[in-house]
Amino acid sequence: MKKHRSFPSLDHFRLTAALFVIAIHTSPLGSCNEAADFWFTRVLARIAVPYFLMVSGYFLAKGGWQKEKMKRFLLKTSLLYLVSVFLYFPLNIYAGLPTFGETLKRLFFDGTFYHLWYFPAVLTGCVISYGLSRMGLRFALPVAAVLYLIGLGGDSYFGIVAVFPPVQAIYKLIFSLFQYTRNGIFFAPLFLLLGAAALKWNFEKRISFAGFLFSLCIMSIEGFILRHMGVQRHDSMYLFLPICMMFLFSFLLSRNNGENKTARSISMLVYLLHPWMIVFVRAGAKIIGMENLLIQNQMVHFLAVSILSFSVSGFLAGLRCCRKPDPAARAWREIDLKALQHNVRILKEQIGPDCGLMAVLKADAYGHGAVITARSLQKQGIVKAFAVACLAEAIQLRRAGIRGTILVLGYTLPSECYLLSKWRITQTVVDEAYAVQLSDAAQGKKIPVHLAIDTGMNRLGVPSTDLNALHRIFKLPNLEIQGMFSHLCVSDSLLPEDVAFTLEQVNRFYTSVLKLQADGLETGKIHFQASYGVINLPAQPCDFARVGIALYGVYSHNSPVQRKLDIWPVLSLRTRVVLVKHLQPGETAGYGRAFCARRTTKLAVLSFGYADGLPRDFAGMNGMVLLHGKRAPVVGKLCMDQMLVDVTDIDDVKGGDVATILGRDGAALIRAEDLAEQCGMITNEFLCCLGARLPYRNL
Repeated sequence: MKKHRSFPSLDHFRLTAALFVIAIHTSPLGSCNEAADFWFTRVLARIAVPYFLMVSGYFLAKGGWQKEKMKRFLLKTSLLYLVSVFLYFPLNIYAGLPTFGETLKRLFFDGTFYHLWYFPAVLTGCVISYGLSRMGLRFALPVAAVLYLIGLGGDSYFGIVAVFPPVQAIYKLIFSLFQYTRNGIFFAPLFLLLGAAALKWNFEKRISFAGFLFSLCIMSIEGFILRHMGVQRHDSMYLFLPICMMFLFSFLLSRNNGENKTARSISMLVYLLHPWMIVFVRAGAKIIGMENLLIQNQMVHFLAVSILSFSVSGFLAGLRCCRKPDPAARAWREIDLKALQHNVRILKEQIGPDCGLMAVLKADAYGHGAVITARSLQKQGIVKAFAVACLAEAIQLRRAGIRGTILVLGYTLPSECYLLSKWRITQTVVDEAYAVQLSDAAQGKKIPVHLAIDTGMNRLGVPSTDLNALHRIFKLPNLEIQGMFSHLCVSDSLLPEDVAFTLEQVNRFYTSVLKLQADGLETGKIHFQASYGVINLPAQPCDFARVGIALYGVYSHNSPVQRKLDIWPVLSLRTRVVLVKHLQPGETAGYGRAFCARRTTKLAVLSFGYADGLPRDFAGMNGMVLLHGKRAPVVGKLCMDQMLVDVTDIDDVKGGDVATILGRDGAALIRAEDLAEQCGMITNEFLCCLGARLPYRNL
């Protein structure tokens, strides 16, 4: 079988583009031939910045234009731009500071130094592209193309279009706002959207390469004609430049395999730092008396600046390139987001159109990753409300950009109620005394709350029969009561006495709510069904169903249920084989010599231990793992970080192989319900006890 070698052509070409940017600002062929230098720096090298824009558009659109991804990109780019502004502030002081109005104009449109125009351009261009993309590429690309044509008239074609007085007046107005039309309004959106459109291209390599060469030739002719006519106000935009970039990007994309983050870092640093390197080369040449060679000879000047720029950038990239460990290097959780979204649809069908899903994300979403889960649900658009156990979990979601209702089901210190207001978080009122404390601590600010009603679980909540206490809570000045809920304690059981108790709880809850409503009180959103309330009860006239374990595609245990839902497991647990040991009969292995070989035995050492969530005596619980689609028994005592598995009857097991602790491997399957039962737990408990060091991989 032919092994495909990683060749990240998109990242590698960034380095070429960075070299072209240096060429634009050093004119390497200027000492040799003016026409050749024009073609190299004012035609060929003009592909550099459009390429950077197209790569950004490609990766932003990959997987869909996600608002949170866009926010992170804009924030990161803005911070980089801010650093760049301070980095070049000394040179701006040396050149003479502009007026305050001119400074603002440069900061937001033209860049505070000659190469920094890219940052406001990409920031503005991304906002425009994102807005246009909401209406589809068939609409967005023509609009961006029209903007580009307007920009073209203010750039290479200015002398042609400016002969018409009305057009000249329009461009005069434009240039009173921006120094160039090569900016985030007229230039960047088209290339960002072309990068996004590249996800749908399917050109052959030969056609892409031939198309690039042909369009580059036409663009070269276009450039020389415009130069001969003397109509260029600037020379960043050509009519054939977008066509040229389409073919070039398509060719590189057809050869792209993998990524090279170091190349990304170096190209970014070269772009950012090369003007300072020009200053250093010129200053150094004057100090050592080699101006004729290092400055006057423009090719040598270009090479010196390039070598220095790439050397410094490579060094800095090496300092900042602390590579994160591969999440699949040892042991990990695989999160199937398609299964998660499937489960949401199934559960929504079950609860009915008038009831919303409140996704319960307690304990890091039952070990599935709260932020990962919430972002996927938010993107799907069905779930608009979330529940967590504590304030810290709620703030984590808000920091991750999660919108909608976030309800804290547990206790929050009244003294921290200001954080509830700051992060727009809804708090559970656990009893009347707590309600009073919360209202007093709010100091005039309204705190959104849901009232917990105790209908028989005798945990949190105001007793459902204590209507006087509920009335007093409604009168508290600083509580904004937005909902009421209860919790069913035996809804997972079909034993007759438990079914009767559940129905009694339901009746108590509705009775309390209806009495309060009859008294003219606004009870807000009501909810009492958790996962088993949805599974074992008919659809209820509630505003929410708080779904936890079922959302993740599993049941709490193997007990019978009223109806089996077509939910899919979201989580799988994988680990790796570290090495294989060969034991002779009578040899022992592991702590306490707990395993003794009764035959010639092959033992695989797996990098998964009790610190990752399995009991130390997992072997004594008939623990199994899956390897090469077959079941392999766990033997001996689990270590903190490793476990031993008997693979005598499985061929070709070797170091680096993937073993499955939970999930599917080929036709074989280990269910979460079965694994939890083996460990003497319910599924919820087992999933919440998974080790925090297990990273997440999204499928």
